This record gives sequence, C-alpha cells and structure tokens, in this order.
Amino acid sequence: MRVLNKSVWLFLFFLLAFSAAAYALVVHSHHETAALSRFLMWSPGAAALCTCWVLRIPVGTLGWHWPAWRFLRLSYFLPLLYAAPVYLFTWLVVPGAFALRSFEAVMVVPYGLEHWPALGTFGVALPLLFTITVMGTMVWALGEELGWRGFLFPRLQEQFGFNGACLISGGIWAVWHYPGLLWADYNAGTNPAFAIGCFTVMVVAMAFIMGFLRVRSQSIWPCVLLHATHNTFVQGLFDALTAPVGMAKYITTEFGTGLAMMMICAAILLLRERRERASTSTGNANSAAGAA
Repeated sequence: MRVLNKSVWLFLFFLLAFSAAAYALVVHSHHETAALSRFLMWSPGAAALCTCWVLRIPVGTLGWHWPAWRFLRLSYFLPLLYAAPVYLFTWLVVPGAFALRSFEAVMVVPYGLEHWPALGTFGVALPLLFTITVMGTMVWALGEELGWRGFLFPRLQEQFGFNGACLISGGIWAVWHYPGLLWADYNAGTNPAFAIGCFTVMVVAMAFIMGFLRVRSQSIWPCVLLHATHNTFVQGLFDALTAPVGMAKYITTEFGTGLAMMMICAAILLLRERRERASTSTGNANSAAGAA
C-alpha cells in the first residue's frame, strides 16, 4: 500500500492549520462572509508556499509559466458550455424558474441605473462581469489552484498516476468545503446528504478537468481561469438568473444533479481526447522505431 509522501502530509497539515480558524468563525456564525471566503480560498496556496519554504522546494515547480492561448480559451468558455444546458433545461421545465426581472433589478443597483434595467444589465453589468469580475475572481482562485493543482496534484500524480491524483485531490478538495456546506450557508438549502453527494461528484469531476488542463498546459493558469469563470458564471450569472422554485434548486447550483452530470460529461470528453492523443503518440513512436 502506497503512503502519501512527506511533502503531501506537510501540505495537509498547513492546510488544516490555515483553514481551521476561518472555518471556526464560519461555523460559529453560520455564515461565510466575503472576507472569510477569500481567506479560505488562499489557505491551500498559503499551505503550498509554506511547504515549499520548509522543505526547500523551488516555487517554480508550482507551474507559473504562461500556457498556450488555446488552453486559456478553453478554460474561459468551458463553464458556459457545461452550465448553460442545465439552466436552460430548468428554465424550460420549471415554471417561474427564469427570473430575468429580479436579476436585472439586482445587477443595476451598484451602477445607479434602476430606471434603465435592460440597458444597465446588458450594456454595463454583464460586460463588466465577463471581464473585470472574472479577472478579480482570478486573484482568489489563484490561492486555491496554487495548492490543489500547483502543489498537490503533481505530487500525487508521481505516486498514484493521473486518475489516482485526480480522485484523491478531488476528494480532498470536496471535503475541504464540507464545513461551510453543512454548518453555514454555502449550500442551496436542499437536503444536506443530497447536496454533499451532488457537490462531491461535481468537484471530483472538475478535478479531472483541472488535471487535464494542468498536464496538457504544464501550467496552473488555465486552472486558475477555469476556477474563476466557473465561480463567476455559475454563481454570479446562472444562479442569479434562476429563482429557487419547485425542483429548480435540486437541478441547478453546485449542489444539484444537473451540474454534476454535465461536469461528468465534460470530464469524459476531455479525457477521451487525452487518451486518443496518447494512443496517436504511441503509434507514431512505434512507427518511427519500426522505420529505424
């Protein structure tokens, strides 16, 4: 039986140390404030940097270099591709689920454009959400991805291979969110067991997608961008457009069945492409060896 190496155990120790204080406040107040959420998002990154400092691991091994643009394009648009069908289906089959009016009313308030809700939403708020909000969210997503994909995933992959690393890192990533889900307001208000099941499936499937991007691009930046666009588009756009009526909250959000199933489909498609590329490379190598 393979045992986690020392660097992974030290990372988990620091992760627990940084996360415990923040989660104690979250659980005590039953509310995850913006400040506590951001502190938590940087806990994996802080744990990775501390582990590198203690063990004298070069921080350059965390995957800082800039990737090919095709990986960034994929990371930006992927959440729209896997989330839009779920929410469109919900809006069509659940009466009253599409809440455009209330969405517009909320979106225009920060800009003082209450008298022009459509113009304020589609001319100001949404363009800023798709650009500035995504860039701002990347600051906090970087904290998580430094830990999960910058430090943890590559070291697990050395021991357990690609699939094992995705499963283990995805499981840790999911469990790390459980205190806020179970004892605070990081949930959709559904049955806790149902929410945990859907959320865990979604996060582990997303870990495979992140692992694919980390390996193919050899960089953490596509993972950071995907994390930021997922949070921005799912929570800030699609969830905000959806009223929690009927079965809507059991299908949508990060705690519903729809997003979990679509994430599985997205992961399968990307991993199939990875296997086909690996098979092609092996075939080309064998052909070259035969010719030689």
